[in-house]
Amino acid sequence: MYEYKFETIKMSARTLIMDRDYEGIIQDYAAKGWRLHTFAPLPFHIGGQATGIQLIFEKELTQI
Repeated sequence: MYEYKFETIKMSARTLIMDRDYEGIIQDYAAKGWRLHTFAPLPFHIGGQATGIQLIFEKELTQI
């Protein structure tokens, strides 16, 4: 069985700059034993750009 965590990173419609460093977030989770499962775009702006992304991490639950 797996446990999942979600991190949302928003993106500016004008500059297309993300509000957080996604590479750093991935490195931080990896250091804690999580792996990046996938990412998903958030709903789009009128111009067609994504409003951000959601990083989805997974970690296998340990059996006790």
